[in-house]
Amino acid sequence: MSTDSLRIETPRLILRPPRLEDFEAYAAFAADAEAARFIGGVQPRNTAWRSFMAQAGAWHLQGISMFSVIAKSSGQWIGRVGPWMPDGWPGTEVGWGIARSQWRRGYAAEAAAAAIDWAFANLGWTEVIHIIDVDNVASAAVARKLGSQNSGRGRLPPPYENAVVDLWRQSRDECVDRRRS
Repeated sequence: MSTDSLRIETPRLILRPPRLEDFEAYAAFAADAEAARFIGGVQPRNTAWRSFMAQAGAWHLQGISMFSVIAKSSGQWIGRVGPWMPDGWPGTEVGWGIARSQWRRGYAAEAAAAAIDWAFANLGWTEVIHIIDVDNVASAAVARKLGSQNSGRGRLPPPYENAVVDLWRQSRDECVDRRRS
């Protein structure tokens, strides 16, 4: 899949596949203990490199992965959001992670809503899930804002099998109905 022209715009954001120029900001995000707390923990630079490259490569091999989230006002990389489904994953996920300096501005919900719309329109998905650590109150609030419902505990594949997570979900029909009302 060619991702050269793939670009989603929201009022404040641009979502596009990762580019090499995004790596420094991504590495800083992955090294921030608070920002990385609920998404697998801190990654040293060499591990962040592999993670970043896996996300970029997934676009070419699977046709889905995390988008880089770029603030229109500054052109700055501020996070990653998008459709994600690693091997053994419990469903078709749209996940998010925003740099801590950009928290509490509504960027996660804005970007995730655009990614959900894109996934429903382009991937044929009939449902999206969000895998959220039970202690991650902020992401649960984002999921609620998106219209997803907590469907209870979920299980992740190794090496995350001991994570205590809830699965939040919404169907394409629920999303369409909510937007109509």
